[in-house]
Amino acid sequence: MSPTRRAPTEAPVVSDELLAPVGNEVELCYQTFGDPDGEPLLLVMGLGGPMTWWDPDLCRMLASAGFYVIRYDNRDAGRSSRIRARVTRSQLVRAFGGRNAKAPYSMSDLAGDGVALLDHLGLESAHVAGISMGGMIVQTIAVEHPRRVRSLTSIMSTTGKRTVGWQDPRLLPSLIAPRKPGRESYVQTSVAFWDVIGSPDYPADAERLAERAGETFDRGYSASGVMRQMMAILKQPDRTQRLRSLRVPALVVHGTADKMVHVSGGRSTAAAIPGAELLLVDGMGHDLPPALFESFVEAIARTADRAG
Repeated sequence: MSPTRRAPTEAPVVSDELLAPVGNEVELCYQTFGDPDGEPLLLVMGLGGPMTWWDPDLCRMLASAGFYVIRYDNRDAGRSSRIRARVTRSQLVRAFGGRNAKAPYSMSDLAGDGVALLDHLGLESAHVAGISMGGMIVQTIAVEHPRRVRSLTSIMSTTGKRTVGWQDPRLLPSLIAPRKPGRESYVQTSVAFWDVIGSPDYPADAERLAERAGETFDRGYSASGVMRQMMAILKQPDRTQRLRSLRVPALVVHGTADKMVHVSGGRSTAAAIPGAELLLVDGMGHDLPPALFESFVEAIARTADRAG
């Protein structure tokens, strides 16, 4: 263990959910786990996902490994600000096909939110880890704000290059289909979708998925917000060349059974970042199975330790 990353002697302290103004009328909801004197670790979630999709047990395990864990709702998710702009399904279809369509905000804007949260917390730099769209965001933080990043962990994500990390086209109708209103409909649809994209070798408990979906709806689900985030994903640039300029310890994690972001996205990310470790997990889909939490904590920790 790095001398700057010390395991606490007591159970990690968990903060209340707090709000941080980060500029441009955007306010982010965030929560911390562990000792503020620990190694800061910023966790960034993916499309439509609130910070609570970072399992609190995983967050506590990371805090117990000596990290000061910060998880937050991206704009347009959870209890963070909603953006006033409209994206239509036809615009998304055009963007998916590579045709012209305008995004209300960019991946750079989402990355800027994360950096502004570090500013709010008085942190000059942090280890960063992101899942799916969150991986795209932390990659963007690393290439656009390199001095703010101590180490980088990109999980089930991709470089932005359209010929890698593709999504199974059969998933698009489910992603953009209108949902029936109400909590019950959201829970049923979510459980069914996660059953499709989850890990075949680590099947999730349906009751646990339903509980998480209900919590997601109760904290503030926005269908229009998901579409705005999706447009930012579809309009993101190819970061491959800029990733090659990074000089930061990096870990890339990807499941070989991922239908949401093909494993080629992870392979290409690791190939682009000099010295990156590639951790491929057989039988893992587009989720983080609890059975693998210990392995993920160990991998993130050894990546952080490479930063000295």
